[in-house]
Amino acid sequence: VNFTSKTDSGLDLTFRYDIGAVGSTDGGNLTIDEASLAIAGGFGKVVLGMDDDAGDAYNIDEMDLIAEEPSATMASSSISLNSSISSDDAMKVAYHLPAMGGLTAGVSHTDRSAAGGTDTTSYGAKYAMDAAGASITLGYAAVNDENSTQDVDMENMGMKIVSGDISLILSQGSYEANDEDRDNSGGSISYKMPNGMTVGAFVFKSEDDKDVGEEYTANGAEIQYNIASGLKATITVVDYDYKITATNHESSNTTADSGTMTQLTIGASF
Repeated sequence: VNFTSKTDSGLDLTFRYDIGAVGSTDGGNLTIDEASLAIAGGFGKVVLGMDDDAGDAYNIDEMDLIAEEPSATMASSSISLNSSISSDDAMKVAYHLPAMGGLTAGVSHTDRSAAGGTDTTSYGAKYAMDAAGASITLGYAAVNDENSTQDVDMENMGMKIVSGDISLILSQGSYEANDEDRDNSGGSISYKMPNGMTVGAFVFKSEDDKDVGEEYTANGAEIQYNIASGLKATITVVDYDYKITATNHESSNTTADSGTMTQLTIGASF
């Protein structure tokens, strides 16, 4: 639920309240996912409360062109399944600069001052421009979690090109933590056909060469079709392969895996 208001001084106020069910069975308890106040004006935008990390607004990854994202689930695996950074809805303060030409940027901070808590700083930027008749957007996003053992650093860089009905994304990212050093890369493309159908495809690869050697590759294709006004069908097929490339010293349960997933999604909008 969104509440919006405009002050006499010209400030735009938006309060967002988002609730969701917890638990895998019907009747799960409801909890607050997001509850935040955004104050926007000529100075930019300040967001207070439980909301996404600032970097989430500037992340560009290969799955942005894919409407539905079925992901493989490998037992005891910690490998990345896309090049995106993660984001949580913990209590935080965020600030986003006003747009300066094609440049936008923002930063957020979560202070978990209790013993054993993890302070999180997230930031990012995007730059949009036109070149040779195409719209090009460059994005960078990062997250740093400070904790008592080893800091967790996540990074994403991406480029999106839109030319007519064709869109292309190239992205790469990294994840560094205790016993984790992953390099991620991916790409995707989509095409809006004259008959209203949209076709897309993506590829992704993640490698972790630290201690437990792991490698994950995935490629997929998707078709979106508007059945009627407000009713859309999406068929997504993903083929993946997960390999262990070194002796596993941490978990004897990690095993190689591969397979193909097919998903049909019907979406309705009112």
